[in-house]
Amino acid sequence: MKKISLLYLIAIVCICKFNVALAQQDDIQKNVDEYIDAHVQMNQFSGSILIAKNDQIIVTKGYGFANYGFEIKNNPEIKFRIASLTKGFTAVAILQLEENSLLSVDDKLQKYIPDYPQGDEITIKHLLTHTSGIPNHTEFEDFNKERRVFGYNILETIETFKNKPFEFIPGEKFKYSNSNYILLGFIIEQVSRMSYDEYVKQNIFEPLKMNSSGFEYPEKVIKNLAQGYCFKNNEIEKANYRDMSNAHASGALYSTTEDLYIWDRALYSEELISNKSKEKMFTEFKDNYGFGWGIVNVFNHKMIAHSGDIDGFTSNISRFVNDDISIIILSNFEHTPINRINKDLIAIVFNEKYTVPEIIKTIKLSNNILQSYVGKYELKPGFIFSVSFNDGKLFCELTGQSKLELAPISESEFILKEVEAKISFSKNSNQEIEKLILHQGDQEVPANKIE
Repeated sequence: MKKISLLYLIAIVCICKFNVALAQQDDIQKNVDEYIDAHVQMNQFSGSILIAKNDQIIVTKGYGFANYGFEIKNNPEIKFRIASLTKGFTAVAILQLEENSLLSVDDKLQKYIPDYPQGDEITIKHLLTHTSGIPNHTEFEDFNKERRVFGYNILETIETFKNKPFEFIPGEKFKYSNSNYILLGFIIEQVSRMSYDEYVKQNIFEPLKMNSSGFEYPEKVIKNLAQGYCFKNNEIEKANYRDMSNAHASGALYSTTEDLYIWDRALYSEELISNKSKEKMFTEFKDNYGFGWGIVNVFNHKMIAHSGDIDGFTSNISRFVNDDISIIILSNFEHTPINRINKDLIAIVFNEKYTVPEIIKTIKLSNNILQSYVGKYELKPGFIFSVSFNDGKLFCELTGQSKLELAPISESEFILKEVEAKISFSKNSNQEIEKLILHQGDQEVPANKIE
């Protein structure tokens, strides 16, 4: 079914007309500063950005604070949780082990966990490409209630999803699931006879001299690691505590923009894995996903990329391999509109159209007011806006799209941080909420409340 045109900006990337000329270096630096400063002023970004082309760093700069309590500014040496960018390292580890004849991506899961349900059907390749059908353990109710804050080792984490119903036949389709990479971490440890932490350290970080990267343990003191934040009730607050042990090979690594640039450089060489293995990793299988990386075209340029989000942090790395351009974004705000910022930084680099966000200050509303907007609103048959409330925040989710936060700018008006759009609510004569209105571009589209 064709999605309605008003929602084109909700897509992660925008495929647009090709513009041959790249922006000049000085223009890139100036435009990035202007663009990011607008997000900083609206409390939408705090972190570090690196942009490079042809082995030359064009932008490397910190914005906002690594610690707002002590007013420690972000800079290129500050470390951040990189969340799902970890998956690219996990994929390389698997391919290294394959090159050493210790496993094959065609191996069945039952070889490593003999009693795993349908283990004779699931391959390592299914795990790498999120096509196993295994449900995502971080979406289970017990994750937010318990496992987010208490330490679970990898076997205990596997037990939380091992016997859950499959979502589809292995290999049938793509659905992103952190559980896949938990299983890959277990396989790496079984085959290498090392912890995932030690394997990645000895086989990736140390050879590349990525001295500011590592695996986060709760008890580990990590020098220069940023504090993670959220934005709640119009205030910057410390993000919820997270024990990183059960993120493991799906998201437990930390790094810096400069270390991730070393990683980017290494992926052009055969220092870590052969060209043959890289071809496997960077070939899309289903839904533009390879082994730990997404592969798409943006402005008619091939992009290999991944984003991440975890308590207090968001991240993104975009590699334009035919242009030798890298854009690395690390943020210690979990509410940073990372996809929008990445898309616009790409536009800046390729001299395409983008919009510096209008600086709009959000306000604080009571929970009672926010909760009064909860409900379902029909935009058109088959397209429902579901408005929900959680932990002092309002969210909306359109059928088939991601859930997005609604930030209040008045008692009845909200902006969508990820896209250039606004939603307003209106009442009937009885002062009951009767509809919302989507404002995007020059159009206003009403959606009547149906429940």
